[in-house]
Amino acid sequence: MVKKTAGTPTDAASAPKKAANLTLIDVAKVAGVSPITVSRALHRPEVVSEKAREKVMAAVRQTGYVSNMLAGGLASNKSRLVAIFLPTIANSIFADTVQALMDRLTEAGYQTLLGLTGYSAEQEEKLLEAVLGRRPDGIVLTGTLHTESSRLRLAQSGIPVVEAWDLSEDPVDMLVGFSHEGVGQATAQHLLAKGYRRFAVVTIGDPRGLRRCHSLIAELQRQGHDAVPMQVLTPPATLEVGRAGLRQLLEQGASPDVVVCSSDTIAQGVLAEAASRGLQVPGQLAVMGFGDLSSAAQVYPALSTVRVDGHKIGQQVASALLECFKDPLRSAGPVRIDTGFTLIDRQST
Repeated sequence: MVKKTAGTPTDAASAPKKAANLTLIDVAKVAGVSPITVSRALHRPEVVSEKAREKVMAAVRQTGYVSNMLAGGLASNKSRLVAIFLPTIANSIFADTVQALMDRLTEAGYQTLLGLTGYSAEQEEKLLEAVLGRRPDGIVLTGTLHTESSRLRLAQSGIPVVEAWDLSEDPVDMLVGFSHEGVGQATAQHLLAKGYRRFAVVTIGDPRGLRRCHSLIAELQRQGHDAVPMQVLTPPATLEVGRAGLRQLLEQGASPDVVVCSSDTIAQGVLAEAASRGLQVPGQLAVMGFGDLSSAAQVYPALSTVRVDGHKIGQQVASALLECFKDPLRSAGPVRIDTGFTLIDRQST
């Protein structure tokens, strides 16, 4: 095993209003319509003209206004609801994180709401539109790639936000995760040290997976390995994606001695395709995954991979939110937690 460890004050008069303090009147002024038109466009859009709706929605995006559907409904102004956005539930790579997070929040008396983004920042924005009006006490996002509109509305909402499974120089609020670039670089160095020289990559169009793969390729190029074929397939990650990825690489004339995959599921598909072609692993073709799923050690040959402590990420996300709920001012400073990762050598490399 190889272990990878992990302002200036603003004048109050010019500071923008928090979305929680904005009113329909504020939005109406920006849109150039009446407050009742704003209310109808948000809550009964079928009775408002398309032109008026467009003006109102443009003003909502510009101001970051959040319609509070719970206004007056709760004396405590607390929903005890936490929204969790995931790219997919088609595979179990996020299962440990979500389970640990939900267990801890449930124990503390909070309910959770899951939303699926399909690896799309635009779909995430639509989910936020639906969720923010219900004023959740906290929001958990997978990754740090968001639309500008989403970033504005999150920043203006005043709702605690944790971006998980990633690190960033420009977080929305709190961060709990690891460096995808670090994973790619460390994987390249590790496999080079084992003597591999002809690399290929199979991934899906997941922004985080692509960052790992591009970092791996950049490190290989820095070490003098320029030709690294990469197959990028459509999400979600499945065994068939892995099989198709290797099949396409070989049909295009690639002859790698190691294939690096953006997930264990894809890597297991590569193993299956290699077996169907009579390729010996790792003698003729080595395979490297990511995620260390429970099945990774049980396939034949056992899959080499990168382990991320999903359970730890979930616990740390829950702890960050619960501490914030107790102390909204968070006087201790920003939350930035690097949970690290571990390279796991098994029989496939």
